[in-house]
Amino acid sequence: MATPAAPEGAAPADHRPALTVEELCFASAMSCFEGWLKMDPAIGPRTMSYVTKFISRTLEKTHNLKEVRETLSRSVEVWVWLTKSFAAALPSLTTRSIGPLQSLNDPEKGITPQESTALITKNYTSLKEDLQLLIKLMHIARNLLVVPEPEIPQDLCAAAQFDKMLYQTITLCVNVTSKAYDGDILEETARHKLSEITELYKKLLITCLQQAHNWIAKNDRNKMSFWCAVLFDDESGEEQQDAGAQFADFRPDVAKMEVQNWIERNSRMCDKARQLLVDYQRNLGSRGSPPGSLPENSVLSWNWMPHVRPRADDIGEETKITPQWKEDEQDKFEQDRLYGRVSREVDTWWLKVRDPNYDEWIISMPSVEKAHQLIEGCKLSSLNRYPHSFRNDDQEGSVHSAEDVQLPEHQGPEGEIRDDRHYNLPDYNDDMIEDEDVDDDESYGEGPMSGLLTEVPNILDPKQIEALHMIVKSCILDSAGISLSRAGENLQKTRCRMFLSLECGRSLLREILVFIAVWEKSEQSLIFQLTTQIVEAIHHSALIPFAWQSLRIPKDIISPAQTVLLRLVNNMFRTRLQDPIQPGSKGHLRDIKLLQFLYIQFRTRIVPECTALMHLQAQIRNETCDPVDFPVDSWDMERAKDGLQQFLDLLMTVNEPIEWRTCLIQWEAVFDLLVLLKSLESAVPKKPMVDLPDRSAHRRPPPPHDDDRESHDYDSADLPPPPPPPPIQEHAHKFPWAGIKGQILHIIAGLLQPEAGRSGPGNPVVQKQILQHNGIISLLNCCVYDDHNRFARERVQICLKWLMDGSAEANKVLHDLVAVSPPPNLQPAPDASGLTQPVPLRVDGIAGEVKVRVKSNNAQPGSSPSSAQQQQHHPSAAYQRYPPRPSSAASNESGITTNSNTSTSSSTHDHDHLSSQAAPSASNNNNNNTHTHQPPARVHGPAPPPPTPPSALTLPSLASPLISVSPSDYERFTKAYMNALPPLHSAATGVPGVGGHLNHPMMQAVRNHGGRPEDLFKDILTLADEAARLAIGQPPFVSPSGSGIGSGSGSGSGSRQRDAEETEEEDFM
Repeated sequence: MATPAAPEGAAPADHRPALTVEELCFASAMSCFEGWLKMDPAIGPRTMSYVTKFISRTLEKTHNLKEVRETLSRSVEVWVWLTKSFAAALPSLTTRSIGPLQSLNDPEKGITPQESTALITKNYTSLKEDLQLLIKLMHIARNLLVVPEPEIPQDLCAAAQFDKMLYQTITLCVNVTSKAYDGDILEETARHKLSEITELYKKLLITCLQQAHNWIAKNDRNKMSFWCAVLFDDESGEEQQDAGAQFADFRPDVAKMEVQNWIERNSRMCDKARQLLVDYQRNLGSRGSPPGSLPENSVLSWNWMPHVRPRADDIGEETKITPQWKEDEQDKFEQDRLYGRVSREVDTWWLKVRDPNYDEWIISMPSVEKAHQLIEGCKLSSLNRYPHSFRNDDQEGSVHSAEDVQLPEHQGPEGEIRDDRHYNLPDYNDDMIEDEDVDDDESYGEGPMSGLLTEVPNILDPKQIEALHMIVKSCILDSAGISLSRAGENLQKTRCRMFLSLECGRSLLREILVFIAVWEKSEQSLIFQLTTQIVEAIHHSALIPFAWQSLRIPKDIISPAQTVLLRLVNNMFRTRLQDPIQPGSKGHLRDIKLLQFLYIQFRTRIVPECTALMHLQAQIRNETCDPVDFPVDSWDMERAKDGLQQFLDLLMTVNEPIEWRTCLIQWEAVFDLLVLLKSLESAVPKKPMVDLPDRSAHRRPPPPHDDDRESHDYDSADLPPPPPPPPIQEHAHKFPWAGIKGQILHIIAGLLQPEAGRSGPGNPVVQKQILQHNGIISLLNCCVYDDHNRFARERVQICLKWLMDGSAEANKVLHDLVAVSPPPNLQPAPDASGLTQPVPLRVDGIAGEVKVRVKSNNAQPGSSPSSAQQQQHHPSAAYQRYPPRPSSAASNESGITTNSNTSTSSSTHDHDHLSSQAAPSASNNNNNNTHTHQPPARVHGPAPPPPTPPSALTLPSLASPLISVSPSDYERFTKAYMNALPPLHSAATGVPGVGGHLNHPMMQAVRNHGGRPEDLFKDILTLADEAARLAIGQPPFVSPSGSGIGSGSGSGSGSRQRDAEETEEEDFM
């Protein structure tokens, strides 16, 4: 046999070099271990104890001694022994754990989990010993790759085909640990044995993943080999046809052949590894000495076998090549060599499924009119729609559609001319798929999954699975400094496209994403950061739109994997805020195009679907629809809410940079937000801050009747049967969508804010959009306290501030609403003692009605009831005599008293922001039914100073204007509110503090409309309170003429008083 020429610069080896002590000990141990596994020759337990000792010492040295690690890593004998040991161990382990090898690929011959459990418990002792040794050997193989020149052991590992043993070991570990063992039917000893063996298999799996990561690190050929092995696992063209229309033209068998041809063309090893392999083959392999010859059936064998003709490219050729595709070339290998790139099949697939806006703006944003049609169609078909595929048959699988072309053109977000093509949107009026037509198990990806690594996320926990995420990231992330191939190809991006073109890759991506949701990983965890980098790599290839559609589940509005993908994209965009990309750059345009795609999904999928569910909730709430007909359960509602929350979180993030915010404004994002806001208002009742106890639940039951005693044989001491237990879970049609309003209001406030560096006016385009879609009423409806959406009122105030600032039309609408709402008047006609009749009230934030007596503030001792009644009909005159309250602590001086069994009622809008506000409260008397009448406290000396402005901008309680409020109170609060604002730059001088708040641009706009700043703030607060009063069902206030409901006079006052007494008796103790 002729000896191949040694690589240039390498010293020829004429004889076998002497082995070190570590190499001799390890080779001896491997020889005995192979005999132990094959039972040829028979090895006793004493010998195996020495084998275990040698292997343990070798592992320890590879951990601690760099010299030993480097020596063993360059030993071809060590890699061949490792391959032979695992080749002997895997069949034995398989037979003792899950049955014969031939049963793995034949489901009819496979054994059940119960039979596998019996095998494991039967062979517990031998399995434990062998697995512990194999784990140590895999640790050694992992450590040998951590050297200054890792390409040498990486090539030796590939030459010995240890990577193939690695794949088989991972397959065995997955098959054992993924079986659904029923431990409940086992006795304690058997359960302990099964658990221990399963944990050992998991440890072996973890070590295999770590070794695989070290083997592919910074080695494109090994990465491609690993990717080819794990992605083309059990792939077929027929399976791809069933996956959807986007895979109809993709041929996985052709792609696999092209990838294998690329590996063979790039099979040249490094010179040092080739020299070591040539020496080994000449000195040991050719003579048949242990551990044997190197394999000859490998595409790498030409590196050490002189008679094998190499087909690798000449690496010494420095010139770049231009890819050429010759369709008429008969030799496939030559055709791929001329093409130069990895796979033309993958490249063609990518050109078809990538974002169509990749090169230029093609797909436009659906108009508001089209969105409105989708919403109405979705509402009409809401009862018959679930579950469905979201698409018509001709739309299934299509990420983008550019068929409906309209000639008018308009500008894209960055000024590009684009035609008005749009996504193929769903028609919700078409016949929908019935429930029985959808297989829930299939739609959720359950059952057997394709791919070697797909089951791994279901087996390992977050700490154990880190190596898998690092492998995927290492194969597809095109970080800075990645060099291109001779054909100008970015191999990282090519592997990313392979990752999503094959079913195994898509299944693995789905499991990786769901893994974060199942384990609820935070954004600071390593797993979350690695997964974000994986999503970033997919984004660089413009494949997130395709990934989004491939993760879709027909049963859900948004699948759990899609929700996690949104969360990762949001995290990716937040990093842009800290490290912004240059506007107009390629990366910036790529982000804008991704944002456009996601917002199209939000407008055409999420908003219509969620609005349809809210529409059904509103119908059930109004008793026009049966709750039984609600089509989804609480679990589905939670998933829909999680997806909607993630979309709104994303909009909150992109609302901060002016470039992204401009896109949202151009797309009229206000329309979709207001649609959700209106739907929530009609679908979900507001949750009060305080639920008043039901007095009837605490009453002692009446004594039973004599007939009841005889018929039921009750004893006099028997208690009534206990009430039924509360439901474990709220009904789906009562789902509250908690927190959604707050997110929507936050986004609207951000859209309304003025340009950067300016304090006003608000954005005129957004102001016009809100007025056009009648959004003021929707905003005011959020002023009522809702425990599902805390601090909504404060967010509404911010929206109203920027809405009125600089918009004459918005000011006119708000002032008109204030004008048609008279000031509150809760002072019915007093009796001779100066006390009025009880008045039932509904207070914002408190469930039920509160009945109070309002003391006539203008009834002085000795005055006649007629004078008080006369002032009642002239509230302005009464307000002029209304004395200012010295402090909020004097609650008894507010003039409100209650019956002894009337509950104290004082509503605050929020626990934190409004705790300092003085709200009128009701006081209980000392266990009697008499009403104490205390004159107002006299204040001697000069008038007290105004109250100290609050440290935070707070508002008066909604209960205050509902019970008694005077203009002086409003004026006093408005001044305190204005003084609490931070100093603003003067419009005239630009100096802080000069001119104060009166020079604020909003104040200038108010003066132009003929009002003072204090009056404007008073009008805003009054309008918000009026909206709250109307929303909770408070009767209209008395008109200045004294007529109408609420005046306390007329023929109906007596009946209303009796109704109030009954209400009080029913609700309060």
